[in-house]
Amino acid sequence: MKHYFTRLQEQIREHWDAPALTDYKGESFTFGELAGHIAKFHILFESAGLEKGDKIALCARNSARWAVSFLAANTYGAVTVPILSDFHPDSVNSLVDHSDSVILITDNDIWKKLDISAMPKVKGVMSTGDFSLLYCSDPALEASVKSLDQMFGRKFPEGFGPSDVSYPTDNDKDIALINYTSGTTSAPKGVMIRYESISSNIEFGLDFMPCSFGETIVSMLPMAHMYGMAFEFLYPLCGGVHVYFLGRTPTPTLLLGAMAAVKPYLVVTVPLVMEKVFKGSVLPVLKKPAVRILTMIPGLNAIIFKKIRDKIMSAFGGNVRMIIMGGAALNPEVETWFRKFRLPYTVGYGMTECAPLLGYEHWTKFAPKSCGKCVDRVEVRIDSEDPRHVAGEIQARGVNIMSGYYRNPEATRAAFTGDGWLRTGDLGVIDAQGNIFIRGRSKNMILSSNGQNIYPEEVEAVVNNQPYVIESVVVDRGSRLVALVYLDRDKLAADGIGDDALKHVTDRLMSSVNKSMPSYSRLSKVELVGQPFEKTPKMSIKRFLYK
Repeated sequence: MKHYFTRLQEQIREHWDAPALTDYKGESFTFGELAGHIAKFHILFESAGLEKGDKIALCARNSARWAVSFLAANTYGAVTVPILSDFHPDSVNSLVDHSDSVILITDNDIWKKLDISAMPKVKGVMSTGDFSLLYCSDPALEASVKSLDQMFGRKFPEGFGPSDVSYPTDNDKDIALINYTSGTTSAPKGVMIRYESISSNIEFGLDFMPCSFGETIVSMLPMAHMYGMAFEFLYPLCGGVHVYFLGRTPTPTLLLGAMAAVKPYLVVTVPLVMEKVFKGSVLPVLKKPAVRILTMIPGLNAIIFKKIRDKIMSAFGGNVRMIIMGGAALNPEVETWFRKFRLPYTVGYGMTECAPLLGYEHWTKFAPKSCGKCVDRVEVRIDSEDPRHVAGEIQARGVNIMSGYYRNPEATRAAFTGDGWLRTGDLGVIDAQGNIFIRGRSKNMILSSNGQNIYPEEVEAVVNNQPYVIESVVVDRGSRLVALVYLDRDKLAADGIGDDALKHVTDRLMSSVNKSMPSYSRLSKVELVGQPFEKTPKMSIKRFLYK
């Protein structure tokens, strides 16, 4: 297994003048310019007295300069602490302090909302806008920033070139980063990820999702989260791909516009995005009477399905070889249609604690409703007396697995079994071919009064297929199942359905759902919520907020 610094170094040296990192409709850095900025940061860090293993926090929106900052700290040997830019300022203050970070790199507007007195260990704050100092309490750091260009010139008197690029590769077992999860059931915890764990994920990507110089990708997921960082940034960059960054959560118009312009080879996303594409653009076409009839006629339906597939692929730029979804389960009905279209999609499985990948399978071999097979350099087992048929906790061990939670030995102990396997908290089974099927979160499972296991995610999948439903959460109230539902108010209004008719909508919804559920999983009530459910960066609903 190659160290990802070796991969990065190779791409920089070979493609020095080619574009590497670009803000969509913004500034761009070549591989050589990326290396130059990294070299300057290394000189700055060393001159200011930063040691290997010191913590450098990074809280900013996705951008090319975010990527430069991350790689500069990472290749120096500092422990990088990516923090989500949409965390509350109080949470950012707390996490920077908890991580023992001595440098913070952030956006100017985020910095204005932070409280430096709550981060007493921080010596300096740098702007992602131009890498200038926003705050400094350390004279050595301030002097180093002022004399950086001169120090760079003295170190490279004949200019900085490809032969000057060299990154350490003897640090596999060292901590590379601390990634604070937002979590759906608890407060954030600092996941300690080793260099070898990142390398393992990148090697898997290069082996099973090959990419090459000249190709492009759109980075839209938060890079402060392992999913976006590993598979929309590090893995493609280490394959020579030109990475384009969308600086904010994209609207459908912005996203599709970027896809059309960039023409990526791969789309990495969450199921919610693809479900929105399906419900917004494809489902209305399929519901037309003439189309509905044609889709039931062998031969003709293949023509219809191919046209729909071509339309979806064209919307993503026309060069996409595969669509990878992760972070949550794909709606079963949507998945059934995707299979009919022969859409080149697959659903992976992982978590921050695995840096992040545990399960994956190529779309041509992907088993419907699964989340792939166990990836290289990792083992997965089911804690059940019958792993193929009786759901048990999914547990894992291997190179990808974290070293523990930073400054939280109690949570670390709770995360592992006595024999060293990571407790994922997910319930599932594994079939004879090794395909992993998730049944739900162990903390979400509801035990019915007659002893039946109820997985709310399975009920929600049926609820979400009902007319006007955008999303839902099923909860247990006194041994009765209640569905909290967020409806599409715009569509209701377009169909002439006002507030006075909502009771009829919810009654029909509950009746339809209960007809398809076993008696122990039927709803006793439907409650409407006025706002979308709060979500994590993976677009998983923060279930613990809803009871």
